[in-house]
Amino acid sequence: MRVDLDGESVGLDGLPRFQRAAFHARRLQRLCYGLAVLGLFSFVLAMFAMLFSPATLWSAVLINNAAALWVLVAGLQSAYWIAHWRAQTLAAAHVSAVIEPLPTDAEPITDEPIGWYDRLLSRISGSGVSLLAQVGPPTLWLGGWALLAILVVKWAWNLSLVGSSVGPMGTVVGAVALLLAFGLLVLERQLTHELPAEWPEAAQMAQLTRVVIACLLLSALCLFFSTPDRLWPVRLAVLIGLLPVLVALELLLRAVMSLFSPRTERIEPRLLASSFVAGLLRWPPQPLLALQNELHNRFGIDLRQIWAFTYMRRAFLPVLAVVLGLGWVLSGVHEIPMQGRGIYERFGKPVQVFGPGLHTGLPWPFGRVLAVENGVVHELATSVSESNAVEQVLEPAEGPAPLSANRLWDASHINEKSQVIASSAGDKPSTQKQSFQIVNMDVRFVYRIGLTDQAAMAATYNSADVPTLIRSTASRILVHDFASRTLDELLGEQRAALSSDIGDAVQADLKKLDSGVEILATVVESIHPPAGAANAYHAVQAAQIGAQALISRERGAASEQSNLAELNASVEKDNASAAAREVMALAQGADLRFSAERKAYDQAGQAFLLEQYLTQLSQGLVHAKLLILDHRLGGNIAPTIDLRTFTLPADPTAPSKAVH
Repeated sequence: MRVDLDGESVGLDGLPRFQRAAFHARRLQRLCYGLAVLGLFSFVLAMFAMLFSPATLWSAVLINNAAALWVLVAGLQSAYWIAHWRAQTLAAAHVSAVIEPLPTDAEPITDEPIGWYDRLLSRISGSGVSLLAQVGPPTLWLGGWALLAILVVKWAWNLSLVGSSVGPMGTVVGAVALLLAFGLLVLERQLTHELPAEWPEAAQMAQLTRVVIACLLLSALCLFFSTPDRLWPVRLAVLIGLLPVLVALELLLRAVMSLFSPRTERIEPRLLASSFVAGLLRWPPQPLLALQNELHNRFGIDLRQIWAFTYMRRAFLPVLAVVLGLGWVLSGVHEIPMQGRGIYERFGKPVQVFGPGLHTGLPWPFGRVLAVENGVVHELATSVSESNAVEQVLEPAEGPAPLSANRLWDASHINEKSQVIASSAGDKPSTQKQSFQIVNMDVRFVYRIGLTDQAAMAATYNSADVPTLIRSTASRILVHDFASRTLDELLGEQRAALSSDIGDAVQADLKKLDSGVEILATVVESIHPPAGAANAYHAVQAAQIGAQALISRERGAASEQSNLAELNASVEKDNASAAAREVMALAQGADLRFSAERKAYDQAGQAFLLEQYLTQLSQGLVHAKLLILDHRLGGNIAPTIDLRTFTLPADPTAPSKAVH
């Protein structure tokens, strides 16, 4: 029997891949079931591990290995479909198709009427069956396995995991992983030594097997070396998932692209689970050779026949030597930024301080430049808590202020340091005894490296850690300076001069050490009693403030009474002075008037008196009602004066009578 494969007529009995197809199909089916169950078991264990301890190394190790196993299952199942097709084709080639004729007395088949709903369902089912037949189960299974591997790795991806101790269980699981890797290595060696004529897909299956072996070996390494103080095992355990994800992405892409290629039952199918990424897992690594073979097999492009690539291969080493030599020579050119300086060392000896710009010297390692700051200002606290090592969460700009911004005395802060100060205690001044108190303080220094060349060299060669040197020097100065000060002095009048004294003392010590550091400012941000003694000190302060308030209130009342008495006395004195002045002015005015009248009388005589009389009379008659009578007035009626209004006393009830 012969069957048409790839457009050619060949004998299936003479093809080894068809002869061993049934054996390969059974073998691949057993491997698929076993590895799929093993991957599912690993995934279930990872879910239980994440349920009891989310931030653990076990979840990353188990899920990444489960994804790698499922990727291998996807490849083995894709190869199983091909072997199954070959076995069926070979079996069909040995069986002759017998078509029996219909009996002559058979009744003709009559079409029964079918409703529109049944026709719709049959049409939908026929479309689904035809679409499934066109796409093919191998493509769907391959895409499903690849998508499942990608999703589980994404679900367990967490680079913020911290180191942990896995204990003896980690050693046991690591040993199991090594045993499983050894078993897969045996399978990989068997697949590698398979003849391409007997099993063409064996080489691709061996490549996918290497992916699982690599994941198992790296997982065992992470489990063996995992400790709470080591971070690289847990990071490596998470990054292992990148390898199966890359292979799964490639398989998913191949499954999607296979939808655009026609699928025919009479043509031998090709393996879809062929991975370029898995093909790179070989020793020695030959990625260019793999790419060259892929281009030659897929597109018929032979890079070995291109003259440009041949020339590039021959000229690669000389060009690389020239580039490396030029790069080594250019290592003697140094660029200094605007905010920096550089100390040039020639054969290990400092020669010169370079400013900003480009500078040339001997190439490395004969000459090098050490970077030094140029005018960069830093702020340093005298005490830094270990909690600074923890990553701080940024607070929203519109939200409430963080707790670290609370400056009340009953809250401890990160940069505050406890300090012992002097304190006097005793009932009488003659029996005072020296004791001590404790205060919390936050003292900060603003410093920079000196701008001179000598300061730059001193800061580079005389100090290994400038901030630590400043902090230790400042701590010693603060202990010595605070030992002679009391709490009232620190919180009161001497606080303004405290920062200046501390800064000068620290600068003097740094100058003696030839550190090259320049203290620009000393800021005493806060000085207060410890948080535990804050309530007691608040009570003492409240009592002192209350006493001072009472004293001030009484002094204010006494000042008010004294000022009021002074005000009343001043008012009475001013009133008396004004009255005396007024009387004196009236007397002086009367005297001047009398003198003037006396002089006028001496000069005018009776005329002055008559004029004064008429003046006084005119002033008195200004508002009077006058009736002027003159005998020279004509008329029949004689002048009449009504004297009733001038009669005193007069009876108001008596009738009026006219007087002629």
